[in-house]
Amino acid sequence: MGRAASTGPIAVVVENDESVRDFAAAILEETDLAVIACDSAADALAVMREHGSEVALLFTEMQLAGEMDGAALARTVERDWPDVRLVVTSRPGATQAVPDHAIYMPKPWRPLDVLVEAERAAYAAAA
Repeated sequence: MGRAASTGPIAVVVENDESVRDFAAAILEETDLAVIACDSAADALAVMREHGSEVALLFTEMQLAGEMDGAALARTVERDWPDVRLVVTSRPGATQAVPDHAIYMPKPWRPLDVLVEAERAAYAAAA
């Protein structure tokens, strides 16, 4: 689990695939958001418990290994931290239900789409 390099609004990236996780984190590091990368929902929940009031964006894969998948993680964040912008991503054909307030971004997602959602999250966090 990575740590944010600076203070301010945070983006949490949750992805099993290390190369995809690193790519998403690199894209988000180009924004005003500090980035914390996690490889599991459990790690992401630990970050949320510690930094929840600072988190502006949760970007998660739906199909995560472990006891909790990305859809359940997004539903938990939606319930406990309703101001966090949720972006869930997965390969087409994923069967999990996307939470009501989440943006679904099918893989392969475009970096520009990720940046747009990050900017929206940063703007909302500043308001």
